[in-house]
Amino acid sequence: MRSFESLNQREILALAISLEEEDARIYDDFAEGLQESYPEQAKKFAAMRRDEDSHRHRLLNLYRERFGEHIPLIRRGDVRGFVSRRPVWLVRPLGLRAVQKEAEVMEFETMRFYEVAARRTTDAGIRQLLGDLTEEERHHAHTAEQIAQTKLSEEESARQKRLFVLQVIQPGLAGLMDGSVSTLTPLFAAAFATHSSWDAFRVGLAASIGAGISMGFAEALSDDGSLTGRGHPWARGAVCGLMTAVGGLGHSLPYLIPDVHVATWIAVAVVIVELGVISWVRHRFMDTPWSSAVVQVVLGGILVFLVGILIGSS
Repeated sequence: MRSFESLNQREILALAISLEEEDARIYDDFAEGLQESYPEQAKKFAAMRRDEDSHRHRLLNLYRERFGEHIPLIRRGDVRGFVSRRPVWLVRPLGLRAVQKEAEVMEFETMRFYEVAARRTTDAGIRQLLGDLTEEERHHAHTAEQIAQTKLSEEESARQKRLFVLQVIQPGLAGLMDGSVSTLTPLFAAAFATHSSWDAFRVGLAASIGAGISMGFAEALSDDGSLTGRGHPWARGAVCGLMTAVGGLGHSLPYLIPDVHVATWIAVAVVIVELGVISWVRHRFMDTPWSSAVVQVVLGGILVFLVGILIGSS
């Protein structure tokens, strides 16, 4: 890698052209990646891309006047002192906060480059252009900061809510329902069959962890998210698996109490709370009427609970 101090005026201009070209392409990727979910933010990044193209053209024109047609290949990674960038523009779907933060870093870094480069340049024309670009990049840095503070439009907020429901609420709710309901049968069957809190707890613990692993893999392998917009499959799988385990462990933990009868009554109370939470989430995020949400969830829970008692008592 070269040190910045070792670059001559020709190489500084070549590096500036490379920076503007790279930044323009990154902003273009930002605009394309945000278009579907955040169209208003995408327009701002498209405008910043056009500004970067304008900077590159001005640098190219000055370079031709001073040094001719050949431009040496000098990139950001060839010079010490530049910040190493994470390729967030390659990730789909793009995260708005990550994009906004990356834009702020890009603009501040480029502004600092032009400030230092202008001080080291003796050519009046090059110095003037680099000084002008410093001020324009300073404005860009302010624009990037404003983008980060801009409130989403109603349409973008609605899209963000839908993505949150698709990527977090749905897999989490599926896991919570499975963990809260499916583990009831083995847990209460073990409690009524053995009359031992410790045995019931071990069965509940095994059922909860096993169900969490199973549901996590099932969710992750069911859809890669590329067409449905449901997000990264392993992130969804982690949410689903974790909530499945939490749902099962909630009513298994009371069986750490030695008295199996007390533990069972507490476990029943925990189950009622779990079913209430599930009903609320379905009503709040899935627009399910309260009556339907309660009947569907509670009826399923009661049936599974009774099956566990019957099997354990037989």
